[in-house]
Order: sequence, then structure tokens, then C-alpha cells
Amino acid sequence: MSKFKEFFKDLIPTKLSFRIKIGTHTALIGMAVLIGVLSGGANMLFRTTLEFCKEMILHNGFKILEIDRGGFNRVFIPLIPAVGALLLIPLSYRFPGEVNGYGFPSFLEKVNLKDGIFKFRTIVLKIIAPSLTIGSGGSAGVEGPIAQIGGSIGSLIGQLFRVSGNRMKLLIAAGAAGGIAATFNAPIAGVMFATEIVLLGNFELTSFGVIVISAGMATAVSRIYYGSNPAFLVPQYDIQGIYETPFYLFLGLFVGYVAVFYIKIFYWVKDWFQSLRLSPYLKPVLGALIIGCIGIFFPQILSDGYEYIEEAFHGNMVFSLMFVLIFLKIFATSITLGSGGAGGVFAPALFIGAMTGGAFGAFVHKLFPTITSSPGAYAMVGVGAFLSAVTHAPLTGMFLLLEMTGNYRIIVPIMFATTIGIFVAQRLFKDSIDTYELSRKGIDMHAGREATILSTIMVRDVMKRDFITVRDKVNLKEFLDLIINGGGGFYYPVVDSKGEMVGIISMQDVRKVLFEERIKEIVTVGELATEDVLTLYPDDNLMTALRYFADMDIEEIPVVSRENPKKVIGMLRRGDVIAVYNREVLRRHSV
Repeated sequence: MSKFKEFFKDLIPTKLSFRIKIGTHTALIGMAVLIGVLSGGANMLFRTTLEFCKEMILHNGFKILEIDRGGFNRVFIPLIPAVGALLLIPLSYRFPGEVNGYGFPSFLEKVNLKDGIFKFRTIVLKIIAPSLTIGSGGSAGVEGPIAQIGGSIGSLIGQLFRVSGNRMKLLIAAGAAGGIAATFNAPIAGVMFATEIVLLGNFELTSFGVIVISAGMATAVSRIYYGSNPAFLVPQYDIQGIYETPFYLFLGLFVGYVAVFYIKIFYWVKDWFQSLRLSPYLKPVLGALIIGCIGIFFPQILSDGYEYIEEAFHGNMVFSLMFVLIFLKIFATSITLGSGGAGGVFAPALFIGAMTGGAFGAFVHKLFPTITSSPGAYAMVGVGAFLSAVTHAPLTGMFLLLEMTGNYRIIVPIMFATTIGIFVAQRLFKDSIDTYELSRKGIDMHAGREATILSTIMVRDVMKRDFITVRDKVNLKEFLDLIINGGGGFYYPVVDSKGEMVGIISMQDVRKVLFEERIKEIVTVGELATEDVLTLYPDDNLMTALRYFADMDIEEIPVVSRENPKKVIGMLRRGDVIAVYNREVLRRHSV
């Protein structure tokens, strides 16, 4: 008995203590619960606002203009999306750059590469602006905005408790997970969305619990009001047999090509609208009128189109219509968001995926009716595969489909189609629809966190503006006197009488004549300078600069004006780049 007491003496406290020490992880869990609850509540507010706008603008507009009667009255359809675009103008004017277009790439940049600080007005704007666009018939989705709303809630909670670095990013991801989970009643998909898309696949196991708790709490809050039913009520399709498997592989191949087409058209249309000589406040109105004109003949492309996705799931749509709607929805979404309408690309991706899968399924079922499932099964698989291919997030697409439909019998076809679809899309096009905008700015989100940090810092922010130039007619003796008297630096731009660079000279160039006094007074700097000069522009990023330093093994590079490449405006040192790199890595990894 004494041995028994001896063994347990350290486990049983002699005095009860009620002091609780709140550790780091406990505090994060508490914040995750709060973020999840607020994200679930924000989703309810967003959906209520959207339904109000739909009722007031889209449905009442159809009634007032008697569009439901058909015939000539359908020509009034373009007026309805135009009303939503006009209502965006005051917001666009008051908050320039925060309302129009597809803002999720900027959100990713701010979360992963900057401080992750969002303001409360971001939540308000991301509720009102997309509700006006989608509620008036614009072809966009609520998923991107709700992810930004949830992320902004996470950021505000982080600011309230004064967290920084990776913890701020983690709380933003937790909020985004909560927003997506509440919107689709899909907690696992919300977690996958946060880890694959928001955090770009960079997360630690210890952080995973924070995201899971936020997604779970947001889903619980949403289910209190909306119930626990899946987003779509669909038949329980099943794979017909082993002979049907190859058809899902070919569906993945088809989906991969359509996804790349979607990304390219999306940004081509955006560039076209940016090139128009038209007020930026009127471009969304023009885009809305174009959408309305398409809607005269194909009203299925208006708004988020969820009812038509469910129709495809039930196999109630014909091949020709689904095939045409694939491309019309691609153009409609590109026009809505490219012109400056507000919203996301998830709902359109679900629509396009359903039509792609449904059209493919209708085609193969017509040819092989005994060994293939109904077109509705292929429509369901197409949703998960297409969403994965266009976002480069396979787990998000698969789990979102499974949780939205509640049909786990087709897990194998989804895995096959998703794997092939994302493989084809990545081979054809490196970037997803979310990262391509950043790649065009020189930010490579695939290069790793440290390399990506360098790609976000511009040369103009690091270059030395106080530097010395040397006239080409100056002899070497005078040049050496300049260095001895405190010229500093390793390299000196050589300029002519107009102040334009004709070359560059370094101590390495002078070393060979350093002890020949007579030659030093005869030879000029211009004669000894290197004429083929490697230069940088102020809007180049430090990743480009570091690559130049490594390739040429030099210590300084002149920075020249884009308007006049012979005009030197600064000097960039390799040591300064490395110092900035080290400082940013430490700052962004600090907690």
C-alpha cells in the first residue's frame, strides 16, 4: 500500500488550486471560437442582404417590366443588371479600389505577403457590393466575398488581441474557413479551402486545430438558422461498374482544358475592359448591359444560377443547352467581374463544372447507355473536378462537392476526374484563377514563402538615391582622388555631358593601372569603363535583382528610369537586398 501511495503522490495534489494559466494555444483556440461564431453570423447577414437585393431588384424588376410574360418584354432584361451596376457607383467613388472586380487575388497577396491588416469597412463593402451585383443578375458568386469577410473578421480579432506574423495569417485563414463552411454547410471544405487556397498549402499541424474549430463553429451557427440539409438535394447516383471508370478519366481531361480556357478568357476580358477609354464608374454598367443582352436569350447565366446547377444534377437538362451554357457562363462571369462588378468566381465555377460534366455525361450516355450513369452523375463529378482544376485545390473541390450533395457513393469517380483535371490544367497553365493576377505583377506564389517575399518588394524601395556619378572625360587620377576623399561604393556610373550613362567603372577596372602614375593622367574614365551595363528599373522586384546579382556576380547595379534608360536614378547594392530579405523574413515569421 505504501508503494501505491508513493507512485501516485506526484499525481494527486495536496492542495486544490483554482489558478488557470492561459497558454498560447489556449488563447488561439478561444479566438478561433469567437471568429467562427462571428463568421457564421456574418454569413447569415450576407445571405439575408443578398436575398433582399434579389427580391428588390431581380424579382421585382421582372414583375414590374412584365418580363415573365415573355415575348417582346424580354428586351428589358438588360435594364435590371444595369440598375445594380449603377448602385455600385457611389461605393466605387467613395472607396476606390475596394469595391469593383474580383478582389480575391489582392486578398491573398495581403494575407501571405503583407501585414494582413483589414478594416471593418471591408466586411461592410464585401456584403453590400456583391449583393448588388449578384442580386441584380450579375454573373458572380458569394464565395470569394464571404471568404474575405471571414478573413477580415479574423484580422480584426487578431488586431484586437495584438497578434502579428504567422498568427495573424492563421486567424485570417480561420475566418475564411468559417465563411466558406457556413455558406455551403460544409465544414471540411472550409478547412481545405483555408489550407489549400488562403494559406497556399503552407500550414503546420499545430495550426490546423484553429482552422478546424473556426469552421466547425461557423457551421454550427449557420445550421441553427438554415438547418443541416446539404446545399443541393440530389439523387444518390452510383458508379455502374468498372467499365465506366475510363469515362470519368476522360471527363477530367475535358474539364482540365475548359478550366484553362476559363482562366485565359477571364483575364483577357478584364484586360479588354481596362483598355477601354471609358470612365471606370461606367464600365460595370456597360458590362451589366452586355450580360443582360445575353440573358434575353439565355437567362440561366444571370446571377449565381444555383437552381440550374440542381437541374443538371437531376439530369433534367439537354446536351445542347448545357454545352452552350459552358461558354456563355464563362463569358458572362468574365464580363461581370472584368468590367468592375463585385463578386467571386466559385459559384460560376460550380455552374460551369455542372454544365461541363452534364454535357459530357449526356454525350457518353447517348453512346453507351448500358454502362454509364445518368448525365446527372457526371454533372456532380464535373463540379468537383472543375472547381479543383480552376483553383488548383483538389481537396477543396472534392470535399465541397461531397458535403454540398451528401452523396458519398461517387467518391471514386470524383477522385479520378479531379486528379486528371488538375494535372491537365497545371500542365497547360501554371497558375490558378487566383494566382495568375499576382504572377502578372511579378509575384510567383509557387516559389516558396521566402522567395515570394522578395518578389513583393520593389527596387525603388531599397535602392540608394544618394550616389556619385563620374564624367567620362575625367582622368583616372582625379577618379582615384574622388574615391579616397569619401566617394564610397563599389561601382560608379559614367555619364556624358548630358548626364546620360555611357558605362560603369569599378575598382576592379582601375586596379591594373593603379601604380602607373603617367597612365593615370592620360587614360580617362570613359575609356576604361564597361559600356555593356546591366541595369534595373525601379518597378522591378528584388527577386529579379537577386537573380542578376547571382548571374553576374557583382555587388551593385544601376537603377535607370523606364522613360529614359540612360538616366541613372539610383544604385542597388547586393548587401542591402540581403539585409531587407533577412529583416522581412524575421518580421513575417515573428509571433
